[in-house]
Amino acid sequence: MHSPPLAPAHPTRSPAPAPWAGIVCGALALALLALVAARWSPLMRLDRDVAEALHRRAVTEPGLVHVNRILTDWLWDPWTMRALIAVAVIVLWWRGARLLAAWVAVTSLVSSLLQQGVKAAVGRERPRWPDPVDSAHYAAFPSGHAMTAMVSCGLLLWLLRRSGTRPWIRRTALAAAGISVLGVGLTRLYLGVHWPSDVLGGWLLGAALTAFAAAGYDRYATRHGAG
Repeated sequence: MHSPPLAPAHPTRSPAPAPWAGIVCGALALALLALVAARWSPLMRLDRDVAEALHRRAVTEPGLVHVNRILTDWLWDPWTMRALIAVAVIVLWWRGARLLAAWVAVTSLVSSLLQQGVKAAVGRERPRWPDPVDSAHYAAFPSGHAMTAMVSCGLLLWLLRRSGTRPWIRRTALAAAGISVLGVGLTRLYLGVHWPSDVLGGWLLGAALTAFAAAGYDRYATRHGAG
């Protein structure tokens, strides 16, 4: 007579995925940050060459500069992105997902603090010309617009995936997020407000923080059965 196999004392759970995307993006962001802080000449030269080329084009197309200014000051402004996150946090809190709401809110806050901290630590001079639309004297590494767009759009896409929305909704949201993230970077470059490495640094830091936040919550939810 065969005895039935012993059941495991504790049910096994599939482990949450490791934040490989965050690790890769974070490593690349740190490497770029080191090059910017060290004022690595090839990178500085590339930044200036691109900025000069875009500046020469911008001063001959004031109408397009005005359109880009409206896009970055209204549609893709960091406060617009933060407002979207605030709406998502309110909806999550109202639906009872308070831990998830707090997680998203804290991630957005940490993103802003991290961007401002790095910006304060890494100052670098902008090209010496009267900017067509902005009279600031220093470029911002990382670009606050690029980083906020990456974090906000990334968190919203992650929330849509967790909520089990229909595939066509997720695909539409992904397309809109991609256009927004790329549009933010391109318009900031064209306006002459940021250099290429500023935008790239914002994208990388934003992607790293979003990936770590999503993976961290998924791991916590896996271990504790949170929704």
